[in-house]
Amino acid sequence: MKLRLIIMNFLEFAVWGSYLTSMGAYLANAGLGTDIGNYYALQGVVSLFMPAIMGIIADRWVQAQRLLSFCHLMAAAFMVVAAWIGLSAMNSGEPVNGMALFWSYSASIAFYMPTLALSNSVAYTALDKAGLDTIKAFPPIRVFGTVGFLCAMWLVDLAGWQNTPIQFIESAVFGVLLSIYALTMPSCPVGIKSGKLSFAEVFGLKAFRLFKDKKMAYFFIFSFLLGVSLQITNGYANPYIQSFGQYEGFEDLFFVKHSNLLVSLSQISETLCILLIPFFLRRYGIKIVMLIAMLAWVGRFAFFACGDPGNGVWLFILSCIVYGVAFDFFNVSGSLFVDRETDLSIRSSAQGLFVMMTNGFGATIGSLSAKEIINHYVYTNPDVPTYMSLDGWRTSWYIFAIYALVVAIAFAILFKYKHVREEK
Repeated sequence: MKLRLIIMNFLEFAVWGSYLTSMGAYLANAGLGTDIGNYYALQGVVSLFMPAIMGIIADRWVQAQRLLSFCHLMAAAFMVVAAWIGLSAMNSGEPVNGMALFWSYSASIAFYMPTLALSNSVAYTALDKAGLDTIKAFPPIRVFGTVGFLCAMWLVDLAGWQNTPIQFIESAVFGVLLSIYALTMPSCPVGIKSGKLSFAEVFGLKAFRLFKDKKMAYFFIFSFLLGVSLQITNGYANPYIQSFGQYEGFEDLFFVKHSNLLVSLSQISETLCILLIPFFLRRYGIKIVMLIAMLAWVGRFAFFACGDPGNGVWLFILSCIVYGVAFDFFNVSGSLFVDRETDLSIRSSAQGLFVMMTNGFGATIGSLSAKEIINHYVYTNPDVPTYMSLDGWRTSWYIFAIYALVVAIAFAILFKYKHVREEK
């Protein structure tokens, strides 16, 4: 069972890793740099409702593994359309149809984002059926999701696709494979199938009752505030590193030409940090783990601001190292916390709510805010769409770091949670 879940997680995140960190570079080189924030905000917009809707369907009517399969098939189909639009523009030498590309990508991501929560539900159900402790068993399995993300990134970079729409085709291939594979996973139970259901039960609104618990309300609120940071470096790290190529002495550096490989160090760190989660959760509890994640986001942005691909590349590397803590200690630990604190009958809905608050409200506001900040400070020459101000980049990263620090301080003061240390 663990091997089967490892394969599922590998494919789940390979779909995303094919374009998430490299799409910004493609858009910038296609003259759509000022629209990068819209693409990454879109992931947040669809996360406001699609994960919750699919979670409700999985809890009530359709087994989660079947719904996972359907969503990946649809996401792959629309991703092929996005690739076709981009490749047609490249082959004709004409500017890409930005509107058509955006809406085909929109449809694809609308079906992909719910799979993040659905795959967790499938994994937790399978582990429960196997009699395994999710906190012990899931993180080592989830590691291979990051490995899949990393392998997809490397394939895009080494094949020379990070500035082309071919990355979308790679994503679609992984998506079709997972769509087929998901149908082989153990059956997931659905909720109440007979009898009269309340309005809240029909629409899965029972998960929102978690806000009545002050502890859970604060948890979800700060999940939203921390979620603001999630997509900023995914969208802008690659264009930032490549922007150094405009300056003498940087244009021929390895990491300027292979920025996706440098960014992939973040995923390597993520792979290792996932393995630390069981120890930290059991020993210190969710508050300390989340606080560590928030402070790691401060370092993530600050190190980007101070570094460069030359003599300062060690700061970029340090930024990538702390990313593993920033992402894992928030996303994976948060998902496990929600699973432990919620009833089995609303498992998928609760996971959908967590994704909604983080990748939904948080990532939407974060991406749109980052877009305004970066467009103001970075894209300062409207006559040259691909021009990017280096000083503007650094100012932007410092702004993001200060925001993450303020959130961390507020969380330390307001979130009350008494951890009971668990024995091994």
